[in-house]
This record gives sequence, C-alpha cells and structure tokens, in this order.
Amino acid sequence: MFVIEALPTNAVEHENVIQTVADIETMVQPDDAWNQKTLAELLEQDSIRLLIAYDQAKEDSTSYREIVGYCLYQTTFEQAEVLRIGTDPKYQRQGIASQVLNRLHELLQLNQVESLLLEVRADNKAAIALYEQQAFSVIHRRKDYYKVPHKPAVDALIMQHTYI
Repeated sequence: MFVIEALPTNAVEHENVIQTVADIETMVQPDDAWNQKTLAELLEQDSIRLLIAYDQAKEDSTSYREIVGYCLYQTTFEQAEVLRIGTDPKYQRQGIASQVLNRLHELLQLNQVESLLLEVRADNKAAIALYEQQAFSVIHRRKDYYKVPHKPAVDALIMQHTYI
C-alpha cells in the first residue's frame, strides 16, 4: 500500500524529501536528472507542486517514511503539466505511478483544471502504455527531440488528458 501526499511544509523534512527525489531522479533519468538545487528552485514558484508516494508498509513497521515515487507538476490557470514523474526502480511495476497520477487527477479536478499535458520519449513504451491507461492521448510529436551523442535521436510525444 502506498500513500500519496503533497510535499511537506516542515523545512527539514521538505529538504530531505527534495534530496530523496533528486536521488531517484538520478536513477530514473540518468542522462537528464534534475538535482536537488534545481528541484528546490522550481518549488519556490507558486505554480509548481510536488506529490510524493510513500511506502505505507515501511512506515507501519518503522518510524521512517520511505519515498518510492514522485510527480512534479505545474498548474497555470486551467492547464497543468507533468514536469517530472518517477518511481524508485526497486518499486517499479507496482502501480505507484498510476496511484500518483490518480491523485494528481483528483487534485486538478478539484481546482477546475481542464487538461493535463506531459512529454514522453517515443521509445518509452512502458510509460506510454501507462499514460494511455490513464486516458492520455498523443496530441503532438516533436521529431528527433531527444539527442544523445553517438545514438539516433528519439521523438518526443506530447500527450494530453482532458477533464472537461
């Protein structure tokens, strides 16, 4: 069982959570991870929020709350965008990203957001399948967007989930 919550406001816990998210970023986005400083600076903006997934079983057996996933998102008026989403590799394939997205959908609907956008590499089949299960659809393709030296460029897909 996993619990999805907003970023804590307690300063010490806030900093620890951001560092843990940055650590997970390096595991799931090795070529383009956002570090603790970048995440902290982004979270200073009023429009950017962070949802955290905790392992409830770990919390029940210890006083430690293990962070297993996250979603950094931005809301601007009636539109929101997933900036980053990730799950600790030890916890992947357990439905955490789905639970995080479900919680995000609830929050956005409460705030009368009309649509949610995200970008995904066209070769990330697992993520695309997840987003399609979440009722996202491709609305645009950025040709050869992701470029890595000595590898073929990969398209970016822009996907959208509509609430109205």
